[in-house]
Amino acid sequence: MFNYDWFHGPGLQRQIREAKIRCARKRFPDVKPNGRGNGHTEYDEYLNQLETRIVLYLKDGLSYEMREMADIGTASALAFECVPVDENYQVGAYVVVVPFEDIARVEVFAVHPDEKPQENLRIPGFKSEGRGRD
Repeated sequence: MFNYDWFHGPGLQRQIREAKIRCARKRFPDVKPNGRGNGHTEYDEYLNQLETRIVLYLKDGLSYEMREMADIGTASALAFECVPVDENYQVGAYVVVVPFEDIARVEVFAVHPDEKPQENLRIPGFKSEGRGRD
């Protein structure tokens, strides 16, 4: 299902848009479900301010939060900078290349900056042997 065109074409963008629309509809349940505020300025402003986090789950059990896509000149695999979970590695940058066929699912989390959980929301990152962390 996942391929170059899905990530660089409309697939990922549709999923991001859908997550944002659903988040905004939770906040403004009276706005029509077509994703447009229909002149509802607060809805439109809220929708435009939403942030997203993208998590890739691989078939081997590893998972990565994508910071942004990386263009390294290949269309046969997905290249992206990931967000390391381990604080010791957050000072640098990890660029990961994953074969498309290894991607099991993609999750998009949409949230308004003012409504983020107070504690650091930890989305699973590198799976490490013997440490019991995803």
